[in-house]
Amino acid sequence: MAVKHEIKSQLAKLLATEDLIVEHKQVQTACFNVHTRVLTLPMWEKASNTVYDLLVGHEVGHALFTPDENWLEKVAIPPQFVNVVEDARIEKLMKRKYMGLAKTFFKGYQELNDEDFFSISDESVSTFNLADRANLYFKVGNFVDISFTEEEMAIIRMIEGCDSFDDALLAAEVLYKYCKKEQEKQQEKVPDMPIPPNEMGGDSEQPASEFVENSSGESEGSGDESPDQQDITGDEPASAPLTEEPEVQTADALQENLQDLVDSNSQENIYVEIPQVDLKYIIGKNEDIHQEIDRWFNLQQESFTHNIFERTDEEFVKFKRSAQKEVNYLVKEFECRKAADSYARATTSRTGVLDCSKLHTYKYNEDLFRKVTTLADGKNHGLIFVLDWSGSMSRVMLDTIKQLYNLMWFCKKVSIPFEVYAFTNEWKKPEIDYEKGEIVKPADCTYAYTPKENLLVVSEQFSMMNLLSSKANAKQLEHQMINIWRIAKSFADFYHSGYSIPTRLGLSGTPLNEALVCLHKILPQFQRENKLQKVQCIVLTDGEANHLARHCEVKRHWENEPYMGARQMVGGVTFLRDRKTGNTYQVPYGWNGFTDLMLRNLRDNFPTVNFIGIRVLESRDCSSFMKMYYDQYSDEFRKIQNEWKKLRSFTIKNSGYHAYFGLSATSLSQDTEFEVDEGATKAKIKSAFIKSLKTKKLNKKVLGEFISLVA
Repeated sequence: MAVKHEIKSQLAKLLATEDLIVEHKQVQTACFNVHTRVLTLPMWEKASNTVYDLLVGHEVGHALFTPDENWLEKVAIPPQFVNVVEDARIEKLMKRKYMGLAKTFFKGYQELNDEDFFSISDESVSTFNLADRANLYFKVGNFVDISFTEEEMAIIRMIEGCDSFDDALLAAEVLYKYCKKEQEKQQEKVPDMPIPPNEMGGDSEQPASEFVENSSGESEGSGDESPDQQDITGDEPASAPLTEEPEVQTADALQENLQDLVDSNSQENIYVEIPQVDLKYIIGKNEDIHQEIDRWFNLQQESFTHNIFERTDEEFVKFKRSAQKEVNYLVKEFECRKAADSYARATTSRTGVLDCSKLHTYKYNEDLFRKVTTLADGKNHGLIFVLDWSGSMSRVMLDTIKQLYNLMWFCKKVSIPFEVYAFTNEWKKPEIDYEKGEIVKPADCTYAYTPKENLLVVSEQFSMMNLLSSKANAKQLEHQMINIWRIAKSFADFYHSGYSIPTRLGLSGTPLNEALVCLHKILPQFQRENKLQKVQCIVLTDGEANHLARHCEVKRHWENEPYMGARQMVGGVTFLRDRKTGNTYQVPYGWNGFTDLMLRNLRDNFPTVNFIGIRVLESRDCSSFMKMYYDQYSDEFRKIQNEWKKLRSFTIKNSGYHAYFGLSATSLSQDTEFEVDEGATKAKIKSAFIKSLKTKKLNKKVLGEFISLVA
């Protein structure tokens, strides 16, 4: 029923036309906090849709029209009387604002009356006080015959005419005073009732008004057997006048009966939120990272007489040279698409200056003025790369880095700013002086926010390493790219590379979801610093993210005080709530589903950002990955499979990304050049040619789709 709850939550938000926070909780009655703007609804599992809509519409009425003020400073009357009048006022205003609600209120109250939710079926309505009859009149008056005196009708008309909250307070005060006065009149008219004979014998008649209740709840009479009893004579009053406040019994009955609609055994919904992280505790600075790498590599080089990085660096130079064709292709595609878009949005206008070349046509041509065509300004672009730095990436890291470098060189050629972040749980390890073998700086493990109940957990160990940046000059960037290339090469070929990497640059788990949390801060900062109108966020990964937990208070039986711990989220009854957009997302079962949810939330927050996923796949993992998004017996699944067989790549359009590219790890590592050994047979030449064509098709297809999104 969690889906039903959230549908009704959306209804409440639509009716409220504001960033209303709606929560379904294990509470007995609905309530709205006018200060925090939180509407809490019970889990009315047994309510019909009509009654549910009625109750939601009623509470939204309070959200819209009941002000956040302490009305007790204006009138000193019981809240029930204010509620009777205010309920009538806000429901009138809701029906006025939303014409369709009139039918919902009519049918909803009809259903509540038929089920006797006001507990009036065995009562005579005429005996109720005015507050009760007024409550019934404005709620179920269409189905119950209710009569009023002329004086009472004047108060009813006063309630009907309430438009402001001050009007409601005034009417409520009048209603209360009338009920109070009528109650006092009834108390004065209490008839004398005969008293049954006492146990001592004799017939004693005393007025019922002379009976009082002692502290034990027993009636006091004239008998003399009990020392606790007092003799009561007719010469003095038996008790002080009754001082009970008048009550609205029908309101109490409605609230009590509505509780029967609540399923007390249903699992309560849990609402989680994204923490507002402080990036200074998250980002591993670009200069710090490369200082760490340089210190480690220099220390290793000192132990050798030859250059241990020679072969690796030569491979980098060779790759850079061979990659220029793909980079140039990207640049050409980008410029063409950008120019086409600019001309498509071009406007032509008259200048007011005569075009002399048209003067001879004045007899038949009225348009003799020059025209000017104005091209639409191009948008400023920027790219954010989010790189998976997990253990499973070791076998494909070098190939992934190759794709990353192609895109980076493209950015440099067309002057697009970029940042490359790698998510990891290793960077916050102790900083070591490798020469002395001493810890220079201990592990900096602290939360980047203040943990609170139901905030998503971003681990203290989590970091995003700023590996590469367009802010670096050409020489610095080249050096940094070689550093990362060496590390990737060591992951791919550790035993033959001849060197190792710093401990803090080691591979970890897959905290992709934590990285998506941090993008809420990284993206606007990147846009602001570079004055960008359009940003592409590219995630390069090879697997599913680690699941996120939520903060919650934990109290262990052997401890006196609770502490802020963490628990895994339960799919189906947990909802991600975004106060900024007002959206609520149901947390699904399964790990990949939560990542898609986080991406949808990012897209809602940053509509000008394209989120692109690049998934590097081994052939054995391809089928299971496709099944996450397509039914294995569907036409879409077979289409994707065929695409994979032909090009070793495919594009998924129904994920959290705008486009999710699946790329073969083996295809990425293949050289796009057509090369054969001297003296090769015709068969080998043919095979090499077909192979090169396939790779070129792969690259051009994927890169073409990528450019279409960027441009």
